Amino acid sequence: MTPSKGDFLKAIIKLGGGERQVSNKDIAKELHISSAAVTDMAQKLLIDGYIYYAPYKGIEITETGRKETNKLIRKHRLWEVFLYEKLGYKWNQVHDDADLLEHASSDFLIDRLDEFLGFPQSDPHGEFIPNAEGIVQPSNTFPLSDITVGKIFTIKNVSEDPGLLEHLSRNNINLQETFKLVEIEEYEGAFLLEDASGNQKRISQRTATFIKVQVNE
Repeated sequence: MTPSKGDFLKAIIKLGGGERQVSNKDIAKELHISSAAVTDMAQKLLIDGYIYYAPYKGIEITETGRKETNKLIRKHRLWEVFLYEKLGYKWNQVHDDADLLEHASSDFLIDRLDEFLGFPQSDPHGEFIPNAEGIVQPSNTFPLSDITVGKIFTIKNVSEDPGLLEHLSRNNINLQETFKLVEIEEYEGAFLLEDASGNQKRISQRTATFIKVQVNE
């Protein structure tokens, strides 16, 4: 699969095209390309059997397309683990180089990399790594923005956005940390979190939408 096809399919998944139709306009915006370029690539991926495409309605990924995309995501996330654990990259630095490496890696190399890393289950951002068949373990996480006051939760994964990751690092908010949602401020909607030691941290409602958590019963 060419890098351009792979990036296009990953954009569809990111925008929700695994569950619903995604508009050409949204894909063009995500990839910073023209609408004509989206139409051209959609025609190619339709022939490959990777997408359903209805002009003026949108694009949705097929099961074949989903598995192929997940195999590419597997490569990307394993390289992120390697860069993070073995080369000392920060979690907001791994994405771009992993993006380059994924397109230059054979399935054989990725299987060896997986073994070398000890078969990790998730990447540095907490996202599950698909298996060699392109199957992803189902997640039972929810956006922090959906949690109600008083709930205790553990942070399981966060968006790859470098600005968000830098913001969380500055505020010392990390994966696998447990917090209680103490308050949602009425005026700006900020979330007030409290850790096990009683330390409180405040994040915006927008930031909360990019943090996935598991509620502790």
